[in-house]
Parts: sequence; structure tokens; C-alpha cells
Amino acid sequence: MKLLQELFANGILSESRRDELKKEIEKTGKKEEEVILENKIISENALFELKSKILRIPLKIIKPADVPSDILDLIPEEASINYKMTAFSKTDNSVQIAMVYPEDASAQNALRFLANQEKFNYQVYLISPSNFVKLQSQRRTLKSETKKALEELGEEKDSILNVFNKEANAKQIIAEDAPVIRMVLVILRHAIEANASDIHIEPSRDKLNVRFRLNGVLKSSLLLPLKVHPSIVARIKILAGLKIDENRVPQDGRFSAKINDKDIDFRVATFPILYGEKIELRVLDPSTGSRSFDELGLSGRNLEVIKEAIKKPYGLILFTGPTGSGKTTTQYAILRILNQETVNIVTLEDPIEYSIAGINQSQTKPEIGYTFASGLRQILRQDPNIIMVGEIRDEETASLVMNAALTGHVVLSTLHTNSSVGVVARLVDMGVKPFLIPSTLRIVISQRLIRVLCPACKVKVKPNEKVRDYILDKIKSLPASSKEKFKMPDPLFIYETKGCEKCNNTGYSGRAGLYEVLSMNDEIAELVLKNPTEHAIFEAAQRQGMITMEQEGVLKIIAGETTIEEVARVTTER
Repeated sequence: MKLLQELFANGILSESRRDELKKEIEKTGKKEEEVILENKIISENALFELKSKILRIPLKIIKPADVPSDILDLIPEEASINYKMTAFSKTDNSVQIAMVYPEDASAQNALRFLANQEKFNYQVYLISPSNFVKLQSQRRTLKSETKKALEELGEEKDSILNVFNKEANAKQIIAEDAPVIRMVLVILRHAIEANASDIHIEPSRDKLNVRFRLNGVLKSSLLLPLKVHPSIVARIKILAGLKIDENRVPQDGRFSAKINDKDIDFRVATFPILYGEKIELRVLDPSTGSRSFDELGLSGRNLEVIKEAIKKPYGLILFTGPTGSGKTTTQYAILRILNQETVNIVTLEDPIEYSIAGINQSQTKPEIGYTFASGLRQILRQDPNIIMVGEIRDEETASLVMNAALTGHVVLSTLHTNSSVGVVARLVDMGVKPFLIPSTLRIVISQRLIRVLCPACKVKVKPNEKVRDYILDKIKSLPASSKEKFKMPDPLFIYETKGCEKCNNTGYSGRAGLYEVLSMNDEIAELVLKNPTEHAIFEAAQRQGMITMEQEGVLKIIAGETTIEEVARVTTER
């Protein structure tokens, strides 16, 4: 146990701790390196640098993108995984091999056997376990895995598809078609690994296009032969419990799958288009539905106002923003805080995106007359303390929501307007009496999603004159209360995208919210009763300290969280 001894000799481990770890290795049969890393004695990099010195084998840090798939295939996948070794480069007849455990006799024997069989010479390098895992993931690229599945379909595919079109038991036949099952699983797994929020499977004239939505932007990920489209659609329909022989009308469903040891839900929507059925899958990672306010990007005055509003025993909390702006995630974050044993929370959703323990969630079914309005009447008979209504779509729902908020319930709902100040006018247009609004409406949360800069590769730059003037102008227009707390950095720097391996060369890593929170006060209440124009309400809201989404975006630019292009993209959509 040379590593433990070396750590002891360097004063990193005490004698007693060294002996404890030795016993753990003997008892569990684990590798020395595994036990050291599990006990967090030193970092992986430091450990393998030490191991490199002991073994006198150079330590390599290898970028997966630099290794061609044909080089990786020089060591069969099974041998690579079993012996933790991989090929990463080749010159003439010499192959460079990276090994996590080059001192392992069985790994050395396996390598000699493969070299004799394939007739190549080799040089051995040391590699860390995490680097090895990344290289293995390169072997499992989306294109290579689907290519293998397509090859397995071979000539049998035509006969399978012919039977699918003719026979009534097509569901069973397609379900047993292993290559298609694997192909669908590969698409789902790569979407999860890429942190995609949506998967689009779209047939065109001659190809089947698979696109992932990454950080809010759609990107083409894979092109497949059009002939596999019916099988992929059928497989997804089986998973989602949809009718596989119905392709004339849209269908909705959902299913769950265990991918990379995580339980992931998928919401499925089919849609008939010119060349067949388009499939849209929304990825519903339960961990997304349990994000905290900090993780959502809420801070400062916006966070204070929201925390204050949800403490009130009754009232209406409205959310506005376009589809895909994160409204539901913010609602769930609030519901999780309100979710206590002493309260009864009932929701009415279309559809239910995340399942939350302790909350009674119900899905509307308009086709049988179970709408938001009819469901809300039933909810009020369930003795609720807190109600969430997916969306206010009509005058009847608006009236019921206002009455529920007025009669001692906390109500959360969404309304489609371009900004928080537009909510009052929209409610009045839907038939809500103006005098009811001040006594029921607590806050309006308007939001958009922006991409967050990758912390590993973002580049610090000095803004040009035009950008600097824009930033200074927005800071100057901040409400007095916010301006007092803000300290302008001198000199002023902003950050730009660069792109690296960690962010797939996009320059961005994840998304956060831009918020605009309108809180009801006496001045706004008076305006609602007398002159509820958007401009008048906006000016009053600014006087009370409301920060616009654009202003908050500028603050995030200065903080190095995002770019000026990203803020402009989402705020010009308003």
C-alpha cells in the first residue's frame, strides 16, 4: 500500500488513520485509490500526481474531443471497462494507452494479449478515474450508438415495418424490436446527459431530425433515415400509453424511465404534420422542480417581496411570462415552502409537470368537461388552505380565482401578459371588478429565462463606449432604494462567452430567471380604482422600488452572471 505509506511519510495521514484505512481496504477489497478518494484525504489530481511519481509513469490529462472513435475502438469496450484502460493516440504502429491501474498484473496481461492479437506496440500512461469516465462517454456518442442500432436493424427492418402497417398485434412486434428500443433509450439518455429540456423528433421529406433544446435554444443533434420513424413513434407511444394506430389527431401522455440511476419523467405530445407525426418530449427532472429561490436566480428586493407575500394568510399571487419562461418551476418552489403538515394544498394543472409529496395534484381533462373553472368549484369543497390553478384562461376562471383569494385562501395562478404591470388591465378586460383587485392581488411575478455564463471559461473584458453608456443609463434609472445599495465597480468590466469542454463550447452553463415583481400598495391600489393604465402603474411601481427585468439583467451582467446579448434577447421579446 504504497500510496497510504507515502501520504503517511508526507504528514498527510497520521499512523492511526493510515492503519484504519488499511483495514478498510482489506475488509472491502477496494483499491487503495478508491478508499483514499472516498475518505477525501486529498484531491484526485494530487493523488494521481503522487501515484505518477511512485510508479514513474507519466500522468496524462486527455480531452475526449481529441480522441477519434476508431482509436478508442482499438481496446474493446468490455476490456476497457473491466481493466480501466483505453487507447487515446496512435503513431505508425505504436499505440498510446492510458490506464487507471497500470500496476495491475491482470490489466497488463490483457493489454499484452490485445497488442499481440492486433499486432501493435504500445506505451503506457497514467490517467485519473474521472478522466477515464469522460473518455468512455466519448465512446458512447449519440451518432455512434444510433448508428450501431441502425446496423442491427439491417434487412429485417423492412419486414418489421410491413408487419407493423398490416397486423393488429403491431404493438407487441414493435415492443420486442430491441434495436429500436435501444435507439429510443440512447436518444433519451443523451438528452439527459446534455441537460436538454425538450426533445423534438421531426420527420421531413427524406430524413428524421432529432433536436434538443439546450439552455432554451434548439439544436439539431441527429439525422436518422426516415424509414425508422414509424418504429420510434410507436415505441414512444407504447411507453406513454398512447394509441399507436391513431396518427390523425394529436395525443398527450407521459412516462417515467430510470436513466443513469435517476428517475426522469417525460411528457409526450404527438402532432400530425405533412410527413408524419412529430413527437415532442418535455424532460421533467424531479430535481428541477425542487430548486431553491437562490438556484432560480431570485435575490435582493425581488426575493424579499416574494417572501413577505407568501407569509400572508390569503391573497392572489400571479405569474406572467411566455411558455417556457420557468413560471411553473417558480410556482413549485413557492409551494414547497408553503407545504406544511398543517395546511391542505390542492392544485389544478394542465399538465402536472412535477409530483410533490404532500400536495394534492389534479389534472384537468377538457374533453370530458373537467376544466379549470369546473375543477376550481370542486377544489373549494375540499377545504383547501392553498390553491394553485394552472392558468386563468377565461372570465369564469378569473371570477372564481378572485373569489377564492377573497375568501381566505392563498391562490397561485398564471396569466398571459407581457409584463407585471399589464396584469391589472388584463384582469379588468376579463370582467374582474376593479374594486376587487387591490384587496385580493398580493404580488405579480413576471419572468424570463436567461442563459448563465460558464464559470470555467467566461472572459473578462472592458465594455466599449456604447455598451458602457447603456449599462450606466440603466443603473441611473434604478429605483432610489436599489441605487443606494448598489456600488458601481470602477473600472467597469463585463464578461463574454468563450466555450470549453465543460459547456460543450457554448459558453453557457444552465439558466436562471430574470424577474420583475410588482407588489400591491396604497398608491397602486388607488390607481387601480381610478386610472389603471400600464404607464401609471409602472411609474408607481418604480417609486415603490420595483426593478424591471432589463434593470435586473444589467445587474447580472455587471456581476458576471450573463452577457449583454442574452439580456437583450429576452427583454426585447416583451
